[in-house]
Amino acid sequence: MQLDANKEKICINQLVGQKNDILEVEGDAIVNDIKPDILNVISVNGNVSVYKREVLDGKIKLEGAVNVYVIYLADDETGSVRSLNTSVDFNKSFDFDECKKEMDLDETLNIKNIECKVINSRKINIRAFLDLNVKLYSNDNVDIINDVNSLMDGIQCLNNTLDINSLVGSGITKAMARDTILIDNTDNLAEILKSDITITNKDIKISYNKVLAKADIDLKIMYLTEDNRIQMVQSSIPVMGFVDIQNVSDTNTCNTKYKLRNVIIKPNNMEEHSINVEIEVEISCSVYEKKQINILQDLYSPTNTLKFTKRQVTTLVNKENLQETCTIQEAISIPEIANNKIYDVCVRPNIQRQSVTNGRIEFEGEVELEFLYEANNLSRFDSKTTKLPLNFSINNANIEEEMSFNTNIEIKTQNFVVLNDGNIETKLELLFEISVSRNEKINVIDNIDIEEKKECNQYSMVIYFVKPKDTLWEIAKKFDSTVDEIAHINEIENADSIMPGMQLFIPRYCSRKMA
Repeated sequence: MQLDANKEKICINQLVGQKNDILEVEGDAIVNDIKPDILNVISVNGNVSVYKREVLDGKIKLEGAVNVYVIYLADDETGSVRSLNTSVDFNKSFDFDECKKEMDLDETLNIKNIECKVINSRKINIRAFLDLNVKLYSNDNVDIINDVNSLMDGIQCLNNTLDINSLVGSGITKAMARDTILIDNTDNLAEILKSDITITNKDIKISYNKVLAKADIDLKIMYLTEDNRIQMVQSSIPVMGFVDIQNVSDTNTCNTKYKLRNVIIKPNNMEEHSINVEIEVEISCSVYEKKQINILQDLYSPTNTLKFTKRQVTTLVNKENLQETCTIQEAISIPEIANNKIYDVCVRPNIQRQSVTNGRIEFEGEVELEFLYEANNLSRFDSKTTKLPLNFSINNANIEEEMSFNTNIEIKTQNFVVLNDGNIETKLELLFEISVSRNEKINVIDNIDIEEKKECNQYSMVIYFVKPKDTLWEIAKKFDSTVDEIAHINEIENADSIMPGMQLFIPRYCSRKMA
């Protein structure tokens, strides 16, 4: 006979597996016929777009491109500065034993380094090294038993109260940011040298069954004029999208990510002194509800044999989103720049080591700075790379040593001032966005059946000596007694305080009869 049980359904979003790797993307690019030959490369940078991702049994596929901007010194009479904009496509598959089709994929690709080699005056080879972080999640609806309904007296239940983060729902939408960016009327645009894209001011608003995600796309575009001047224009484009998620509320925790999917930045052929921008952004959102559950962990009957299945599932607990700002202020000595004009600085944070202790997350790494500046030599334009140490920690009482976390670094502000002594006064504000959580393994009981009535020899009392790792529950279950009875007769106030070697009197001892 099966016992009737009170059940509660929870949706468990658990990390199945993750993979960190370096993805190498390589390709050749040819200089357009209307542009001069390459003498040497001055600077190279870019951004990553993922067009398609596919989750298969035992495998993950990613398709995308690295959008590369190469600034080079031209092999012409004036030694002019020119650019080569190209895309290097990639189509990569990764074996992942735990992977199943229905699982959710969260991938992060960041450019670690780009190498550019001149093959000949009309052809270059590009090798981009990408930091790849892949995480796989499964979403399982689990029925948990928190109580049993039975006419039979004496059933002993071991319950546990847990605070978990149950998945309310998740979703993905795409948003398009379009704008026409005006440049100075005196500038006749020759070509775009480079562009930097950052996503800032991220925010969410929750309405009926929807999450409104909005942010700003900050753009810095360096361009060349027809009269061979290097100029910079900056703009901010708002982007927003609705993610449909049923039963979402403003008390939930929302994890929102923005990823570039396609980028088009080009001179406007229809209107002078302007640049067309089209950026496709994928917005993904997962919503979690903090929920207290009462879960049945074990049970037995002193008079009847109970049979049930027990399995273990992993759920998220203590999920929290943290934000802290790291400020770096330092004077940098770069004699090559001296009092020359700085056109732009590319800021690339790189975390090399991170560790978690109770109440604290520590980060160690460096911030790479690539200065593009006006030079005194014939090229009139050059680059110089330097690095600053990055040491930062976040203190929070809820951080535990076994927690896992995801970190995103946003460059809030950057300011560079060339001083009279030639040093460069540098001030950076880096916003650390961290999502922390802990995986908790819980026992789930299913299919409770009463199989038979026990036939046993009754004893009034037995003496038992506590062994290491014994619990009062396990002792009571072993001897078909109860925790309350053992605690009462032995005058135990705290059931968790028994010690190895302690002598216990066990009432109502029942020993199964031998056939």
